[in-house]
Amino acid sequence: MSSTPTDPPDDRRQPPAGPWRRLHASLMPDYNRRATGYWWSVVALGAVALGLAMGWMAGQRGGVLLQVLVGCGITMLAGLFPVRIPGSRNSFAAGELFIMLLLLLNGPAAAALAAAGEAFVGAARTSKRWTSRIISPATACLSMMVCGSLFQMATAALARHGPDSALAEAFVLLLAMVAAIGHFLLNTTLISLVPHLKRNEPLRWSSFVQSFGWVGTTYAASALIAGLLYLVFKASGVGVMAGAVPIIIVLLVMLHYHFRQRESDEKANALRIEAAEREAAQSARHLQQLRESERRFHSAFSHAAIGMALVSADGRVLQANPALAQLLGCGDEELAGRDFMRHVHRDDLPLLERQWRSLVDAGGPLRPGGTDEEGADTDETAAAVELRCLRSDGSQVAVAVHSGHFADRHASEPCLILQVQDISARREAEAKLQHIAYHDSLTALANRIRFGDCLAQAIARSKRDAGYRFAVMYLDFDRFKLINDTLGHAAGDRFLTLVAQRIREAVRPGDTVGRLGGDEFAILIDGLADEAPTLAMAERLQRMLAEPYLLDGTEVNSSASIGITFSTVGYDTPGDVLRDADIAMYRAKSAGRARTALFDASLRAQLAEQVNLERDLRRAIEQTQLSLAFQPIYDLASGRIDSFEALVRWDHPELGAVPPATFIPIAEDSAMISPLTDWVLASACRRLREFQQLQGQGLRARLHVNVSGTDMCRSNFVARVSTALLSNQLEPGQLTLEITESTLMHRLDAALQVMAQLREIGVGLSVDDFGTGYSSLAYLSTLPITSLKIDRSFVQRLNADARDAKDAEVVRAVITLGNALGKTVIAEGIETPEQLAQLRLMGCQFGQGYLLARPLTPEMAGALAQAERLRDAPPGAVADRDADAPANVPANVPASAALP
Repeated sequence: MSSTPTDPPDDRRQPPAGPWRRLHASLMPDYNRRATGYWWSVVALGAVALGLAMGWMAGQRGGVLLQVLVGCGITMLAGLFPVRIPGSRNSFAAGELFIMLLLLLNGPAAAALAAAGEAFVGAARTSKRWTSRIISPATACLSMMVCGSLFQMATAALARHGPDSALAEAFVLLLAMVAAIGHFLLNTTLISLVPHLKRNEPLRWSSFVQSFGWVGTTYAASALIAGLLYLVFKASGVGVMAGAVPIIIVLLVMLHYHFRQRESDEKANALRIEAAEREAAQSARHLQQLRESERRFHSAFSHAAIGMALVSADGRVLQANPALAQLLGCGDEELAGRDFMRHVHRDDLPLLERQWRSLVDAGGPLRPGGTDEEGADTDETAAAVELRCLRSDGSQVAVAVHSGHFADRHASEPCLILQVQDISARREAEAKLQHIAYHDSLTALANRIRFGDCLAQAIARSKRDAGYRFAVMYLDFDRFKLINDTLGHAAGDRFLTLVAQRIREAVRPGDTVGRLGGDEFAILIDGLADEAPTLAMAERLQRMLAEPYLLDGTEVNSSASIGITFSTVGYDTPGDVLRDADIAMYRAKSAGRARTALFDASLRAQLAEQVNLERDLRRAIEQTQLSLAFQPIYDLASGRIDSFEALVRWDHPELGAVPPATFIPIAEDSAMISPLTDWVLASACRRLREFQQLQGQGLRARLHVNVSGTDMCRSNFVARVSTALLSNQLEPGQLTLEITESTLMHRLDAALQVMAQLREIGVGLSVDDFGTGYSSLAYLSTLPITSLKIDRSFVQRLNADARDAKDAEVVRAVITLGNALGKTVIAEGIETPEQLAQLRLMGCQFGQGYLLARPLTPEMAGALAQAERLRDAPPGAVADRDADAPANVPANVPASAALP
């Protein structure tokens, strides 16, 4: 009878902490506050009633006490075997009879004890929750104590003021029945309130009476039987009672098993009837299905969304549905009797004929097979094919035709059943997917996959036909990244669209144009007689692609680097063709851009050489196989060494000395420039520390180191320079970093912050090759640089006979500009006395070159630094330099002797 619904959150109250909270959580976690208060109240009242009953028991003599204990034991034992009422969901326990008997014999206290015991046994048998096991005996004891006391008071009043004995006994029986019904109603009400309070529902008496009417009747009958036994006991004594109780128990047990057997028989009979009815219904249903299946088939045939037809063995249409007639653009009557092949495209007729022939070969002559549930004879063999059908107006429609064996039971001959479905939309979708898979979504050109397929076909054809030739152009645009960075990616996409349009206009109709990715395009030129048309097309493309582009109101200029390779080289795979065309394109880009380059075998060899050099350079950096050379920088006025420039050298074990102009670009392209720069900085600073120790106290040797623009743009470069200085105990002012003018101006925005940080810690900055990078005077005046190095190309054109030449004016202007801006000016590449003399006359402060000293090994540079310390004055003429030099200076070191 109990229920445990989830209570509303707003009606819950947290119990206090401690033992009370733990007890509540274990007993009634689903009880709300009202249900909890009611439960404890009823249990407390029941405990009071039980206590009163136990107190009464304690005051009784042995015979009465034994009688009550035996009665309670029988009552609890009877509670273990309830009797189920046939045809009803209710049952009653025979213990109620003995409870009422104890009430009549010994009063309400004894009956309350028996009721509590019987309720506890019943709750323990039907429920696992202790809330039910506790409240059930409490309510039973409380209810019986109240109803039994009222019964006792009524019988006492009847004894004092009632009629004669016979009528009084009848009244006693009536009062007992009323007390039993009252006990049932009160006990049931007390129990039923618990789940209703938990669910916050009112108690409905209509459902209460409907659910417990049978049980109330059994309570009244139990009271009547108990009253009769009581009267017999009063008239005949305890002997009759001792004999009657076992007989009652036996009768109840027999009644219990009789009801159980009757219930089993009724259940078995019901199952047999149900099975028979189910079998009859199934047979009727199957018969009805058989009758309706043919009607459904014909209805489905007529109303199907796809075209359907029954066709004879010779292709004649026996019956067609409206969908097929609509698909073929004709009426139902026009199709009947017509040869279906008339509506099949001539080129696709063999497909359908082969399909029908395979059906005949697989299933034998068209004949009825097994009967299916829809009343049609079928064969398991079937086939499908996709073809084109002709409509009555001559137009074509793509269809999928599914054919299978079929014979109606009423048909005079077996036939084929056709299902014809319009697949035009699917074919169109497949064509769109095919286009998406093989074309670039932005330019609608062939993508890399499609272009590779076309190129593979051209290679295969060239192998079959010796006279067939083709060429491939590989195009890369020189300023595309700048367009993306300045105008945005939307403008970049628009630029690519315009480029694709111009390329399509420049090529022949049979050529294939593809976008391989980014700003890289390729053109497959098919069917060449010689190379001249390809070169003419390349020139035409260069002119067309160099014309300005209007992007969102901004005029943009661009150019393309084009690489070309021909099938005469001999190729096996598309990848080889694209690789060589790409190599030629990079040759055109390195030659100055906006150019066209043809591939030859030497380019592949150069690429292989570059790859090998990259591999060897990586190994040389990892295994410290590089070395440093130091070229002195002289004070042209005093003739003393001002500083050294550290130059990295690579002596390849097989190729010999590899020029820095060769391996430095390789290091930049292959991301090895940072490890190379770190090694040069660490090694140069370590040597500078050694030079300083050779020069003695009070002198600080200074060093120039060339760095890459890539490093100058890295945010961690300042920390790397600081590490090299601190690890060698050098001051920042002893180090000057050189970066070429062209690199600086190309990456000025990214490098400016790093340059400012380097100047803050005291590191010098020099612009190398000044005069070749077209730097702005506005930039030059604000850059945090300390010196300018005049490019050797200007110095080498100075001579004694051309003092007023333009090159001399350029050098003079640079020196004047540097002095005006407070920058140190250093001339590179001094190789003749005339160049030296002119530079001194122009006021150039510092210089370096082969006339003064060649790059030296670290040992020779250290000896020169030590010798510089021992000189009290600048050395004399060139002819006297060997005699004036200290013994530890090598004879081939010109030192400052070259300065007159």
